[in-house]
Amino acid sequence: MDESGLVVGGDGLARPAWAATDPLLRDYYDTEWGMPVRDERGVFERLSLEAFQSGLSWATILRKRPAFRVAFDGFDPEAVARYGDTDVARLLADAGIVRNRAKVLATVTNARATLALREDPDGDLAAFVWSFRPADTPRPRTPAEVPTTSPESVALSKALKRKGFAFVGPTTMHALMEALGIVDTHLLGSHRRGTSGIWPR
Repeated sequence: MDESGLVVGGDGLARPAWAATDPLLRDYYDTEWGMPVRDERGVFERLSLEAFQSGLSWATILRKRPAFRVAFDGFDPEAVARYGDTDVARLLADAGIVRNRAKVLATVTNARATLALREDPDGDLAAFVWSFRPADTPRPRTPAEVPTTSPESVALSKALKRKGFAFVGPTTMHALMEALGIVDTHLLGSHRRGTSGIWPR
């Protein structure tokens, strides 16, 4: 790893250290992280998983993602919005996911808020979140230059809370915006920089 924080792999491609060794994280970084997600279910899934990640490593969530998808009906907001006490008890007994009552309840709350957003003049969850896309994106050269919040993530957090969402703090929302491709925080020397088609290199 050089001073930029990038690691050049055996394939000759430069990645940040967090995505350089674990095959699961490397594949996620190479194919998914930062690529545009614009459908309601896709945004709801990522919002839910970012909330579950709070206080944990992303690798933990990624390894559990298949179990999360089964447990939460593929993150179909209509299905999750109907969950009651029996479903909450089922989820809290499921060792395949993160068994945190507050986060489980927040996911159900957020599913109901997602359905309510369909009636919003600003559009569904995906359109609403994307409406906070900034005019520019960070251009970090080193990991230390990658921001963890932004004025837009603070504004998105406040707006979602007003719409009834939970576990949507500014740091979590910034991570969501990175994951969805709304901002590009790939390091300038990374092979993934500018590959989303949203922002230039």
